[in-house]
Amino acid sequence: MKNIACYAIGFLVLVSSLAQAGEEIKIINVLENIPYGDEGMMRRELVAENHLLMMQVALKPGQAVPHHNANSNVHLLIVKGEVVVTLDGKEIVAREGALVPIAFKTPMSIANKSKENASFLIIKTPNPTQMTEQAGQK
Repeated sequence: MKNIACYAIGFLVLVSSLAQAGEEIKIINVLENIPYGDEGMMRRELVAENHLLMMQVALKPGQAVPHHNANSNVHLLIVKGEVVVTLDGKEIVAREGALVPIAFKTPMSIANKSKENASFLIIKTPNPTQMTEQAGQK
């Protein structure tokens, strides 16, 4: 299975790392082992390739992703609970199943203001390392 990547987000199962002939396929279920922590936002890297960076973030009630500017083209896919996404000063409540597009360099933050745990995927295309390289070439 050369150069095959399957991101079956609808089923919340991810086949990670492009499989080469003879290599084992790594399957990750993003609904299992969600990395919640008591000390604040926790995350795990799911895919890291030049064209794609995908991470899973877990927020307990009251936790947040600090304010920053998007360092690539980003999509958030809420897989559990709900979060408040602040984009350029405007708040959006994003619930389980929501896909939130975020443009490169948009000022943003994400907070779990609910009483339940929340988790979401951060999908960045291309990988921010490539955005930095492209910016340096201009």
